[in-house]
Amino acid sequence: MSKIRRSERLIDMTFYLLERPNTLISLSNFVERYDSAKSSISEDIGIIRRTFMMRGIGMLETLPGAGGGVLYTPGISKDESQKFLNDIKNEIAQIDRILPGGYLYLSDLLTNPEILKTIGRMIATQYADSSIDVVMTVATKGIPIAQSVANYLNVPFVIVRRDSKITEGSTISVNYASESSDRIQKMELSKRSLKAGSNVLVVDDFMKGGGTIIGMKSLIEEFDANYIGATVFVENSTTSNNVSENSITSMFKVNEIDPNKKSVSIDEGNFIENTNFNYFE
Repeated sequence: MSKIRRSERLIDMTFYLLERPNTLISLSNFVERYDSAKSSISEDIGIIRRTFMMRGIGMLETLPGAGGGVLYTPGISKDESQKFLNDIKNEIAQIDRILPGGYLYLSDLLTNPEILKTIGRMIATQYADSSIDVVMTVATKGIPIAQSVANYLNVPFVIVRRDSKITEGSTISVNYASESSDRIQKMELSKRSLKAGSNVLVVDDFMKGGGTIIGMKSLIEEFDANYIGATVFVENSTTSNNVSENSITSMFKVNEIDPNKKSVSIDEGNFIENTNFNYFE
């Protein structure tokens, strides 16, 4: 790229960094890209770093040495997270979300790009210092969340399925107790999907009893990988024991759904208390 004005360089550099989260970028890359002195690039990085911190966009680190460079870690502030939780809690509590059988309609929220981006930033913030290698979810409604989190962490995501797909090749499977059907079910994952020793983060949209999360934890162990933790969008109040025992975080907790009274009792989950925001504030 030919030499450009500083204002243009700052815009392009910011976009370049935002598109490459958790990727170490050498200073020489920017020097060559903008045909600018290393000292000028360092000043620009300082400006971007302060702006990222002030606006709650994330952390920009400069790592010294021959193998060093610039590393952008996406994040979100505690205040912005709290505002999101307050707004979405009120939205979930709307009585027209109650479905037959005592379920809640959440699909519109989990297909909204802005909501998904915020969920992804929040979960990425929670696990910013956990060296996550892979994000895992179960088909199908957890996929948008997994994709958003994986994008901010800049890692692959894998999808656990309950039935075999010929395109997956050979698989590893485990049996687990399903909280929705009160019977034993099977989940499986392609042998090529997960490497031994990988640090795995589990995400999902709704957790009723915790059986699916525990099943994925068992599956991770079958791959000789490391279960780091799990974060779900909404949990049912009946999961209290499983939450503490299996490092499960929830953004919202449904206490009661009463189709007859047309009422939904919902609280915030334990996301705020389980997340260290100091890194981004």
